[in-house]
Amino acid sequence: MNLSPETVGVIGLIILLILLFARMWIGFAMGLIGFLGFAYLVGFDPALKVLATLPYSQLSDYNFSVLPLFVLMGVVSANTGISEDLYRSANAWLGQVRGGLAMATTAACALFAAICGTSLAGTVTMGKVAVPEMKKYRYDDSLATACVATGGTLGILIPPSLGFILYAILTEEPVGKLFMAGILPGVLLTALIILIIGVLARINPRLAPPGPKTNFRQKIISIKYTWQMVLLFLLVMGGIYGGIFTPTEAGAIGAFGAFVISAIGRRLTRQNILDSLFETARTTGMIIAIIIGAFIFMRFLAVSELPFTLSEVILGIELNRYAIFAIIVLLYIVLGMFMDIYSAIVLTIPVIFPVILALGFDPIWYGVVFVMLIEMGMITPPIGMNVFVLSGITGTPVGTIFRGVWPFVVAELMCIIILTIFPQIALFLPGMM
Repeated sequence: MNLSPETVGVIGLIILLILLFARMWIGFAMGLIGFLGFAYLVGFDPALKVLATLPYSQLSDYNFSVLPLFVLMGVVSANTGISEDLYRSANAWLGQVRGGLAMATTAACALFAAICGTSLAGTVTMGKVAVPEMKKYRYDDSLATACVATGGTLGILIPPSLGFILYAILTEEPVGKLFMAGILPGVLLTALIILIIGVLARINPRLAPPGPKTNFRQKIISIKYTWQMVLLFLLVMGGIYGGIFTPTEAGAIGAFGAFVISAIGRRLTRQNILDSLFETARTTGMIIAIIIGAFIFMRFLAVSELPFTLSEVILGIELNRYAIFAIIVLLYIVLGMFMDIYSAIVLTIPVIFPVILALGFDPIWYGVVFVMLIEMGMITPPIGMNVFVLSGITGTPVGTIFRGVWPFVVAELMCIIILTIFPQIALFLPGMM
């Protein structure tokens, strides 16, 4: 029986989803289905050639080295206590108002995101620092933990972001412009989360009592705790924006800067150096393996012509492009509930990205919205990764945290709507480069 290439593509996607829900590792699953599908459509020998040459041809690209460098910068920053300093400074400014400790936690998460790059790292570090403090002042457990889980998602929106790096690799969009595009939306989302906390605390003051008061002098003094973050962020993003160095060079400078700053602060020990190198190697290896599988799978989809056929079908539907975009948003919200961010990115980009381009949306703007949608899945049930990690750290039941995240899901949706109405919020800084 001769199947059309498009039919083979659909069958491949269905089998891949079955394997993923059966908990097969995504990198291996995508590589396996991609290889078998390519072999069926083109031939076994060409498929072997792809398998032999593609990993090297992709990973030997100089620009790919940006990935481990930014991972290393974030890991070193997380392991040397910078997050505690950021929380201390944010708490001095915001802690004394109703909901202030939760607001300070969100602000600290946003600051830490500027040197971290991952969602889980922000959730873990701030969970250890902020949740015990909020519990000490009798914050509601749902609010206290939910604001940490949500604040952690800022780690992949505010640059440098591994989500943007992966999106750039798979779509060949400039990572420097994606980094710049994430800054203002990151600030906007942070403000919306803080606003939601303030509203919740005003409606029910028992959820979030005021914390300790600080005078103006103490507030000013607390700024000194942010110097490491400010210096690293200006060094990396300022250099990229000013055209002083490329994103890859910025990653190297940022990683080196993280070591130097930690050493100056006398926080760099032999043990946390070894821990940082090991964690960087493990994280980078995981992402690289997923990317290799993704590229093999993308080759299969390309010869199946499924993405192009899907684009034609969607464009043939008599719907406004924003209605189609809303359907895509709903799709990602559902996917995010069941998949981690890296899996969702590599699985959907080959299919959805051509549709977005065909609809006339800006790929840089879509990169920002895309990362926000996937990050929303990190806090929504039933498999919100941030929630499960935070539960393990704090001992708070998963159901308690999930109960508190819904107002913040509304904040994320509000941010996406605002970015859709005013795309220049995301595109202003990239347009200035």
